[in-house]
Amino acid sequence: MIRWLTCLLFLSFLWLWGMDTTAMAVTTDTQTITPQKLKKGEKLAQKAIKATKKGDFHQAEAYWTELIEAFPDNPAVWSNRGNVRVAQDKLEEAISDFDRSIAIAPEYPDPYLNRGIAYERKQEWESALTDYNQALAINPQDPVAYNNRGNAKAGQQKWQEALIDYEKAVELAPDFSLARANLALVTYQIGEHQEALRQMRNLVRKYPMFPDMRAAITAVLWVNGNQGEAESNWVAAVGLDGRYQNLDWLKKVRRWPPEMISALERFLTLS
Repeated sequence: MIRWLTCLLFLSFLWLWGMDTTAMAVTTDTQTITPQKLKKGEKLAQKAIKATKKGDFHQAEAYWTELIEAFPDNPAVWSNRGNVRVAQDKLEEAISDFDRSIAIAPEYPDPYLNRGIAYERKQEWESALTDYNQALAINPQDPVAYNNRGNAKAGQQKWQEALIDYEKAVELAPDFSLARANLALVTYQIGEHQEALRQMRNLVRKYPMFPDMRAAITAVLWVNGNQGEAESNWVAAVGLDGRYQNLDWLKKVRRWPPEMISALERFLTLS
């Protein structure tokens, strides 16, 4: 996400056999899974999630690999390892993990979403769109799938189509702040500058610690000639997330639209 930064999607470590761990052992085609083994796996999964939250993706990958060795038929562990591999830019390995997760449980939408993010990072927009469309075929009311599909369409510079997807994501989940941010950014890209600024202000009012919109408002206000307010928002933005000073990161990872990049560049160069 990032991606726009769509945020990385982590499947919860749910055991698809639908059983209480105090119940009798579960036998699969390849192994017997005892309640003790399940409890050990759940503890290991919590360690993996904790490592991920800390940004220790290498350690998280090791935990998920251990879980894969213990539970090779669980699609969640494959998809989760794929996620932390995406975070480390191990895109081909991540796609292989998502492929395995989908082969085990093709009826679940999350691995398609996750694989779509990996394809986006590779700028393989059509492959990403195929995965997001499949996720929506499984769950047509999934706001994350609409947001992600908007990201892929934005990658193709299909701004109006991206706008429609972001609007749908917001309609389905009004508090989905990242989708609302993406909508505001693309609204600016298509030339509706005042409407975009209104949306950005609303987001900052509701989420004052949202660096993406603080930085975006900085860019828009600077271009509009409101230097003082622009600089005030910039102090807040970089105080929350210093990456917004890096235009290369904004272009390649966060993937702001070009008009927004140009506006922020004018601020950074004081032009």
